[in-house]
Amino acid sequence: MRDNLPLRAGLCGIGLEAYWDQFPGLKARLERYVASVAARLARPGVEVVDLGLVDTPERSRAAGHQCRREDIDVLFLYLTTYALSNTVLPLVQRAGVPVVVLNLQPSGAIDYDAVNRLQDRTAMTGEWLAYCSACPAPEIANVLMRASLPFHAVTGHLEDDATWQEIEEWLAAARIRTALADARLGLMGHYYSGMLDIQTDVTLLSIAFGAHVETLEVDELSALAAAMDEHAIEKRVGDFHRLFDVQPDCSQGELQRAARTSVALDAFVELHQLDALAYYYKGSGNAANEDTMSSIILGTSLLTATHIPVAGEYEVKNAMAMKIMDILGTGGSFTEYYAIDFHDDVVLMGHDGPGHIAIAEGRTKVRPLQVYHGKVGRGLSVEMSVKHGPVTLLSLAEDAQHRFRLVVAEGESVSGPILEIGNTNSRYRFPLGATRFVNAWNAAGPAHHCAVGVGHVASVLEKAAALMGIGFSKVC
Repeated sequence: MRDNLPLRAGLCGIGLEAYWDQFPGLKARLERYVASVAARLARPGVEVVDLGLVDTPERSRAAGHQCRREDIDVLFLYLTTYALSNTVLPLVQRAGVPVVVLNLQPSGAIDYDAVNRLQDRTAMTGEWLAYCSACPAPEIANVLMRASLPFHAVTGHLEDDATWQEIEEWLAAARIRTALADARLGLMGHYYSGMLDIQTDVTLLSIAFGAHVETLEVDELSALAAAMDEHAIEKRVGDFHRLFDVQPDCSQGELQRAARTSVALDAFVELHQLDALAYYYKGSGNAANEDTMSSIILGTSLLTATHIPVAGEYEVKNAMAMKIMDILGTGGSFTEYYAIDFHDDVVLMGHDGPGHIAIAEGRTKVRPLQVYHGKVGRGLSVEMSVKHGPVTLLSLAEDAQHRFRLVVAEGESVSGPILEIGNTNSRYRFPLGATRFVNAWNAAGPAHHCAVGVGHVASVLEKAAALMGIGFSKVC
């Protein structure tokens, strides 16, 4: 899908032309450093547009136009030595993409003794200038701020693993921004009536993230389901037995009904080229639509596990949050508070409907339910816990100041008893403790749904929020 398109990362070394004749070998040395950074940035999924070493305002303008022609997604501005701010401003103005300033020395410190042993003070100055990346940083920051051109900075050195980890996080953050801008979000049905917190302005959503929103009809999915080939349905029943832990009380008829809708969902997603989906529909009074919506859970769970996150209850913002986690490769399962276990100091969280089976602890169970609580119909549902270990919760919240804001918490999925009620259900422990976490999370103003993924990725999410120009709140 669109989020598999490569990230196009521009890289530009910044220097000062006046130095090259004064200090022989300096330019070639700095160009080697730029080449080494380009090699570290490039990998499958990342195409580096190497703009070379820019050292005059004229070359800066030309590089800016090249950024436009090459359609870059993010610009890494590598300060190799002192450079004039008028060599940076034209480039950034014309590039028109987020800028990450790399303030990187060749190593952790100048070899003072070696430099001081040099007999030629010009050579000594040349060595110093090779370490002079921090020198222009305030000047460039001042001009970019006065020009209202946002930028972000990494300060470190080329041999430092922590520095490169931070750069990797900026790449991941840029991937989120770019993938969301190319994403197609499907909205099928309508909001669950009365849930005011989840309702949002999809025009603002498209403005903030660039995503295309496609409004879809349940009737179309029902028509596709009615036309599905019986062989494809039986094959999908086999997929269910292979991918899920189908419980003995699941009838063959219900499995076939869920398989029909699942195969139709795949065709529906392919037809509309969707990258994420939010849905809800009562379906009462229309037998075909009620049948479709009451047999949708296994199919939406499979889609979620194959990079098409699906949020129930028409939770538009949470479909976006799930997609963000999916882009990071950390999952993104639909969840909300269930209860608090005060004895074990954990929060119970989960949801009915789709579960992210790729991040489940063990195999996901399929159970029949005689009633979908608060919804129409009955049918098969999934029961799973998120893998034990570190997790990150993400909510895309409305924000009067920034329009949207990422609300994030890091915790741990832990073992222990859960309710075997045919829904996703996990136990989460947070460093604040259960009571303080719940109070702090609520105080951040999220909607009642969130996306949960494996691993701790708050640092990347903070950078993604910065690149997208939206707010960020870390609860813990």
